[in-house]
Amino acid sequence: MELTLLGTGAPDGLPRPDCPCARCAVARGVHARAATALLVDGALLLDLTPGAALAAARAGRSLSGVRQVLLTHPHDGPAVELPPGLPTAGRVPDGRELTLISGHRVRAVPMDAPGTGYEVTSPEGLRLLYLPPGGAVAGVAEMPRPYDMVVADVVHRPDGLARLRAAGGVGAATDVVAVHLDHDVPPGPELERRLAAAGARAVPDGTTLGVGEYPGVPEVPRRTLVTGGARSGKSLEAERRLETFPEVVYVATGGSRAGDAEWAARVAAHRDRRPGAWRTEETCELAGLLRHEGPPLLIDCLSLWLTDAMDRAGAWDDDVWSGGGERELRERVAELVAAVRATPRTVVAVTNEVGSGVVPATASGRRFRDELGRLNAAFADECEHVVHVVAGQALVLRG
Repeated sequence: MELTLLGTGAPDGLPRPDCPCARCAVARGVHARAATALLVDGALLLDLTPGAALAAARAGRSLSGVRQVLLTHPHDGPAVELPPGLPTAGRVPDGRELTLISGHRVRAVPMDAPGTGYEVTSPEGLRLLYLPPGGAVAGVAEMPRPYDMVVADVVHRPDGLARLRAAGGVGAATDVVAVHLDHDVPPGPELERRLAAAGARAVPDGTTLGVGEYPGVPEVPRRTLVTGGARSGKSLEAERRLETFPEVVYVATGGSRAGDAEWAARVAAHRDRRPGAWRTEETCELAGLLRHEGPPLLIDCLSLWLTDAMDRAGAWDDDVWSGGGERELRERVAELVAAVRATPRTVVAVTNEVGSGVVPATASGRRFRDELGRLNAAFADECEHVVHVVAGQALVLRG
């Protein structure tokens, strides 16, 4: 089954008309995107958009063989002219299936938002799932096997991809292609990096893909360290890397602070933006979690873990430090690093970057700075991906 993406953008396209934002300003050339429309084997057109015939011609395709035009969502804006020779566009009722003269079977999939998704099965049995903008499959049941390709709004509905993964609809070999891309997505390499962390990719308008060929399925990194300064956006970056997984254990190393209303508000803000399916564990016993099989871990953060480890070792006191506290801390850090090296789980850890500010005024402050720098370096050595976040922008240091 061959799929040509005549457009990959949101319904208004990218750049949006008359939009002054920075992302629309750089959406030129291959980064410009028309409204999403799919041409399947030259016989099925999914979503009719302005300029569909011209887009097909630019991609080296023709709409003359199209026998069915199906819509996934209402078209807001000026009326779309039906190119000569095309059948009238329509939508299939949820759950209904139709068979095209070409041999393709199309089933309408119910959405949890306005619109209709379509499952397309080729005569050879290859399966494609295409979802409308802002939509995710409603009531996902256990699936007998993964789709060969999923084309969906990955950026705005990562939870929809997580549901499909949980139900077995997306597997390691499923080619996940992000579409309906709008001006609120990062441009260029940043979009590629963010999608790769979700096991997905984006392609330029006019790209033709072979369903079931999987040449570009990115490998999701197994161990990632996200570092950055205070309020840099590092925790949000770490959460984005796991938002398409159906189950995640969020490891909060800071614990609770009784009577501290400001800290409680910070914790609540973090919790509210996380997916409801994530489970939270408040613990600093990281080595044990890392040694055992299980869902992905998001550790936030290593600097608070180190504070606890130094508390236990009595590292703040010079006499205790020289009398065995340093050795105890080194052993605890070595245990954590060894657990990261051997872990079977997907791990994303957050830490604070050190060394960019003033020299701490106290010996204990300098000791913490030094030990956090050593811990960050040792942990990073065991990670396939290392990302530094500055002003909300992720700079890839490794991976």
